[in-house]
Amino acid sequence: MKIFSTEQIRAWDAYTIQHEPIASADLMARAAKVFADWLAGLYPDTRRPIAVFAGTGNNGGDGVVAARLLHWLNYEVKVYVCDFSGKKSADFSAHLSYSPKDVDIITLKHPDDLKTLNLPEKALIVDALFGSGLNRPLEGEWALLIDRLNALPNEIVSIDLPSGLLADTATPGNSVVRAHRTFSFETPKRAFFFPENAERVGEWACGSIGLHLDYYTATETPFHFLTHSQAALLLRPRAKFSHKGSYGHALLIAGSYGKIGAAVLAARACLRAGAGLLTVHAPRCGNIVLQTTVPEAMFSGDRRALVWTSVPETNSFNAIGVGCGIGQSPETAAAFETLIKETNKALVIDADALNLLAQAPGLWRSVPRNSILTPHPKEFERLFGKTANDFERNDLQRHKAQEHGVFIVLKGAHTAIACPDGACWFNSTGNPGMATGGSGDVLTGMLTGLLARGYAPRDAALLGVFLHGLAGDLAAKALGQEAVTAGDLVAWVGQAWQALEDM
Repeated sequence: MKIFSTEQIRAWDAYTIQHEPIASADLMARAAKVFADWLAGLYPDTRRPIAVFAGTGNNGGDGVVAARLLHWLNYEVKVYVCDFSGKKSADFSAHLSYSPKDVDIITLKHPDDLKTLNLPEKALIVDALFGSGLNRPLEGEWALLIDRLNALPNEIVSIDLPSGLLADTATPGNSVVRAHRTFSFETPKRAFFFPENAERVGEWACGSIGLHLDYYTATETPFHFLTHSQAALLLRPRAKFSHKGSYGHALLIAGSYGKIGAAVLAARACLRAGAGLLTVHAPRCGNIVLQTTVPEAMFSGDRRALVWTSVPETNSFNAIGVGCGIGQSPETAAAFETLIKETNKALVIDADALNLLAQAPGLWRSVPRNSILTPHPKEFERLFGKTANDFERNDLQRHKAQEHGVFIVLKGAHTAIACPDGACWFNSTGNPGMATGGSGDVLTGMLTGLLARGYAPRDAALLGVFLHGLAGDLAAKALGQEAVTAGDLVAWVGQAWQALEDM
């Protein structure tokens, strides 16, 4: 699913109005119905009062229409028109005039008017003040109004975008509606995918309002939301007469004394991802552990017992993953440098290997093109430096992926996959239960297995991240988020494959 900028969304509205064709007021009514139907599905108790706070622009118009529709569904609705300037859009004014006589319309001329309303605590507030119609942070009376709305104990639902929040860039300050839920028209906004906005956006959903498909197809954007249907298109079914050699030989360089578990998790995940053969190169202290816990994998012992120090022959392998639990000893750093300089095939680079790369930035010129790097935020900061906010970090991520010709998988609630061509995909699967030690090792193993099978690096990155999150979702559904461990992710990879194949 494409993620468009605010400017592109406005152009999409205009294109639809011209080419469907449809009057702008009718398109507003259609959007409001989609929102009202969604709201009624989530909050079916018609005895709960609904207070719609509407600005006097088009987002306010959405709110006014939604109020009318909810009234017709027997909800107790009041509309509070926040008219601080006296300016009203034509569509807002038209729909306000259509409001049923038994729907209370209260005009607020100043934020202080809010003090006299005495809203019941159980009332649901619908934020229809600005939506995505802003290009700068709010100030003055509007900022004061939003601060006072946020101070109320009521649950808040925002239409399209929490008022005060900018969709395409960071929003400083606190004058942004802190919504419990947000419903976005047609596609999600880029702002939804960053942790700095989590308490502003709340849980979000999006729904189509029937904007013209031709615009969606023809319009380019670097930002995408990786959905179930798109991930399913990446699948490569197994051929009837295939054999283990058909699915590649993967090499994992992983583990050190006290961290052999990281190698075990990565190895199991690599095999669950479908690699035909797997060799794990690890310090000799890992031999018995790996041979007993992952009997399907072959073991390649390092010359040292406790840390990785030597690079095995790599030409016979289809994919190589490195970093899980390897530590950062000087000998390991030297071995990593040798691997980077002597290998010309794409690598999966994770964990300590990322930290070693951060310590030796001169190695970047030797990192093979189309390698997949999987940093968490702190590892990303060590590699590329600090940024002022999550938008800047995402921009830097995309820039570095293009500069170095690699895929950068920045792990998080919506893991972002930045590609060498400038595209950035935000993942739709995963949950907080996956915030546990070893989850990253599982991802590295899965990515390495998919590369070994012959998936192109882009497809391996997208599919691996999606399946990893889906396995986490299935595990959390069965066990509860609090109980999920990294080993559970491996155990549920099979069901994740099946769920995707059944699409």
